[in-house]
Amino acid sequence: MPDHPTIHPSSRRRDWAGVASIVWVVIVIAIALIAATAPILLPAAPKIDADLRKIAAAVIFATSYLALAAGKVPGLLIDRAGVALVGAGMMVACGALPVQAAYQAIDLNTIVLLLGIMIVVASLRLSGFFALATSWVMEHAKSPLALLCVVTATSGIFSAFLVNDAICLVLAPLVLELTLQMGRKPAPYLLAVAMASNVGSVATITGNPQNIMIGSFSHIPYLTFTRTLGPVALIGLTITAGLVALFYRDEFKAPDILAAVKPRIQINRALIWRALAGTAVMIALFFAGLPPAKAAIIIGGLLLLTRRMKSKRIYAEIDWSLLLMFAGLFIIVAGAERTLLSPDLIAAIGQLHLDQIPVLSAVTAILSNLVSNVPAVMMLKPFVETLPHHARSWMTVAMASTLAGNFTILGSIANLIVVQKAAARGIEISFWDYFRIGAPLTLITLAIGTVWLWL
Repeated sequence: MPDHPTIHPSSRRRDWAGVASIVWVVIVIAIALIAATAPILLPAAPKIDADLRKIAAAVIFATSYLALAAGKVPGLLIDRAGVALVGAGMMVACGALPVQAAYQAIDLNTIVLLLGIMIVVASLRLSGFFALATSWVMEHAKSPLALLCVVTATSGIFSAFLVNDAICLVLAPLVLELTLQMGRKPAPYLLAVAMASNVGSVATITGNPQNIMIGSFSHIPYLTFTRTLGPVALIGLTITAGLVALFYRDEFKAPDILAAVKPRIQINRALIWRALAGTAVMIALFFAGLPPAKAAIIIGGLLLLTRRMKSKRIYAEIDWSLLLMFAGLFIIVAGAERTLLSPDLIAAIGQLHLDQIPVLSAVTAILSNLVSNVPAVMMLKPFVETLPHHARSWMTVAMASTLAGNFTILGSIANLIVVQKAAARGIEISFWDYFRIGAPLTLITLAIGTVWLWL
């Protein structure tokens, strides 16, 4: 008799997980539809109608955040952006948020600022600037330790002004090629790119998506934000390079002289100078006090005015799914806030003493690792807005949610970008490879940032 194929237990578990998740999605949609039709079917029972809306909003909110934390829904080919869009649609469908209120919930300052910076970064990359900078590093780095320090500084400084996710998308493949051509182990340098991008991005409002949201919510001046958290970023970058060098001692202990390698690169000098000028003006406008969203979209728009590059090449570089995820998240949180946030719940959360910097820092860091940093900031928003010392509280959330991203590979999108770029070239960075450096780095930098803001 022919042998029957053996079904692996892990495959069977995945099948069951897929079926269970699909059943749950159907249940959530059914709950939303019941809440939506309750006013029609039960016009004389407003109390039941309100209770059904609360139940539906709570289920949609919890389900959306679980899916966002996991990054997927088993059995379905949907990503975080799709989850946020479906969750937003269900919030509107169940009546937790009217359509007009949903439109108003989307913070266009955040969306526009992200879009403008993405255009600027795309212009820098397509002009060949990042490749040219990498070539310069390859020619002038004389030792592995010097190379590590330059990579750390480059990732951290660029991430501070141009969004860390975008910088990792650009730098990870360049650093990978650089180290392979020099005959070095790519892993420590790639870890430096990811970790430094998180640490460096804490310095400014435009360093990462959650800081961009916080800047819009809090209206903290760009210069004030940077003056407060810039020192934390600088100290953190030094610690990042030190820990990577410590845990990869074999790579850095020998005083090797690196052979200069001059790779072949394609650049457009006119576009490089144009993109650099635009970037410099944009950053100057940030510090001058112009609203960041206004400065970024004006400069981004002006960079599209060129005869040397088709606009669609710029558009292809923009992370449209991230913008969609933000829009969906704004609506999901607004629906939950409108329906579920009662005075009793606010009082209960107040018992956690979030007005104390160490407590707020710890809660933010833990929540950021449970549901990711952007959703964590959205969840904390209603409670932080009621705290005294408004600016300091928001900067604590910015600091903790950003530095917490270094705890594991899953802590931030920047980490995943670097790991995925490495895997595409056959370079494996395991969970443990990241965690053994990321965990102590997170704890040390969080302690420094908390003490800095607390004193």
